[in-house]
Amino acid sequence: MLAIGAFVLLLGCVFGSYTVSGGSFDVLVEAVPFEMWTIGGAALASFVMANSMHDLKHAVVGFKKILGGAAFHKTDYIDLLSLLYFLVRLASTKGNMALEPHIEKPEDSAAFQKFPKIMRNHFAAAMICDYLRMVGMNADDPNQIEDVMARELKKTLNEELHGAHALQMMADGLPALGIVAAVLGVIKTMSHIDRPPAILGGMIASALCGTFLGVLLAYGLAGPCASRLKGVIEEESKYYEVIRAVLVTHLHGNAPQVSVESGRKMVPTEHMPSFQELEEAVQSVQIT
Repeated sequence: MLAIGAFVLLLGCVFGSYTVSGGSFDVLVEAVPFEMWTIGGAALASFVMANSMHDLKHAVVGFKKILGGAAFHKTDYIDLLSLLYFLVRLASTKGNMALEPHIEKPEDSAAFQKFPKIMRNHFAAAMICDYLRMVGMNADDPNQIEDVMARELKKTLNEELHGAHALQMMADGLPALGIVAAVLGVIKTMSHIDRPPAILGGMIASALCGTFLGVLLAYGLAGPCASRLKGVIEEESKYYEVIRAVLVTHLHGNAPQVSVESGRKMVPTEHMPSFQELEEAVQSVQIT
């Protein structure tokens, strides 16, 4: 909602100042629908040409992130750290074999069932189970596991950021498409050069609406949306960095409390629980 409110404010500032300074909306009302047809249609067609069907579907999800923000908040990080605390404590006290009932069929695990949002996050659940399974297969070199996890998270982040990059590319192209629309308007005007100056002036004003609209859409909408999407995706990636930090610290032989504390330090500052809050949360987890 913040993004929508900011965009409304942007339009209010742009068109408000235009109106107060004596600008007329008649030309804009007449020209903008056709200019939007040209610029918006060309931008959409270019976006489709530049991306696969998978990327286009991903872009739709990206727009939801722009409006809704990051999916993970303080309670989500507390739940994640609580689950990880239970799992690494179980491995520390009863051995890695004790993890098998939880990581082989997480949908039947009482630990995972206690945190349904983590269960619905298939990537997070699979990441936890896969790397704990690797530990059970004697792949317990912390440096090796950390390297594999880092490469997977980097690959996933790059894939997630594709939507933001594609949107930024569209933003970069919108001013040029605005010029295309303006040039078409000039061509139209020059073909009616025998008209009276008042009519030609209106036609030139309509043509300039193309340049105006292209720049406005680029720097007032598409560019900020691309930046916002990139920020949200990078913030959400910290959720998975928490998993990596906890598991790697555990593999280095540290106590469960130390492992989850290393994960807590990876939580974005605005969502980071205090040491006391996390301590209370992990100690209150009762799983049978």
